[in-house]
Amino acid sequence: MTAALTAIGALPLSAHAESASNKAKAAKTAKKPATGAARNAASAKTRSKTPVRSTKVVPARTVAKVAPHKPVVVAVEPAKASFGQIYGLHRTDDPLDLKSSVALVIDQDTDQVLLSKNPHAVLPIASITKLMTGLVVTEAHQSLDDVLTITQDDVDTEKGSSSRLLVGTQLTRGEMLHLALMSSENRAANALGRHYPGGLPAFVQAMNAKAQLLGMHDTRYVEPTGLSSNNQSSARDLAVLVKAAYQHPILRELTTSTDASVAVGRRQLQFHTTNGLVRNPSWDIGLQKTGYISEAGRCLVMQAQLAGRKLIMVLLDSAGKYSRIGDAERIRKWLTSDGSPVLQSGVKPAALSN
Repeated sequence: MTAALTAIGALPLSAHAESASNKAKAAKTAKKPATGAARNAASAKTRSKTPVRSTKVVPARTVAKVAPHKPVVVAVEPAKASFGQIYGLHRTDDPLDLKSSVALVIDQDTDQVLLSKNPHAVLPIASITKLMTGLVVTEAHQSLDDVLTITQDDVDTEKGSSSRLLVGTQLTRGEMLHLALMSSENRAANALGRHYPGGLPAFVQAMNAKAQLLGMHDTRYVEPTGLSSNNQSSARDLAVLVKAAYQHPILRELTTSTDASVAVGRRQLQFHTTNGLVRNPSWDIGLQKTGYISEAGRCLVMQAQLAGRKLIMVLLDSAGKYSRIGDAERIRKWLTSDGSPVLQSGVKPAALSN
């Protein structure tokens, strides 16, 4: 701006003197009326001697007055820390550098512990809850053909999550169970609990009673979906739950299903698994369930066959959208590599209760 003003405003002294002379003549002429010819001549003479200044000063000064562009600052809310992060569990070292703050791998038949990282930490378990929901529904022997209706009571007021099962949707209990276990459908899981004898309170009571019966003493349920962070458990307890759920063929089938189509009114809605590993030919998965809320991080439990052995795998509070899958792959490669504890012989089993 300084250079522009210097180029436009700094005229030679002779120009300033000539300008002053012109002003004096103009003032003198203004006192006497001039003829048309005289006025035209004076006007032409004035235009020819007036410095070319006014026509260029305006745009230059206008540009100089424009305020500089200020970037728009958008406030970004930081991600909510999980319980595991708050407790500092991610600082625990492990040989595989897992992104999950809690990990446990055991032999399903012998309870031999092959990998352990913070196995007794009690954390929110998100939709891993639905595995207990499915177990209670299955062991109650309620008809899977009964038609259940989604109501306003099934709408999530805890996290405000969405659902394609609109209020008024009618599906069989078997379809609701399928969607809850495969696609982690929250409204379906809640509807299963509401349609239990005695309603939702009785269902939650049955969930906790089953947990105690299985020896899951670190576990507590307050609702059947996992949306509440008050649904909590430990890796040790969840391994017990996976082992119990695996005894039911229907839970094995529904949790490892990849896709389902259900009729909702006149439409056919397609639902898919939340765990892409069930499509992976490198895996032989017999039962699985995923879970996520911000307080729990990314969670995954599985029963899988590796190197000829049936294993139970629990991963809790994994940081990152795909990190639980990455952790599972690291564990699989480690367990099937030369010198892994799966392939070693003579390893003394470690009881799960220890």
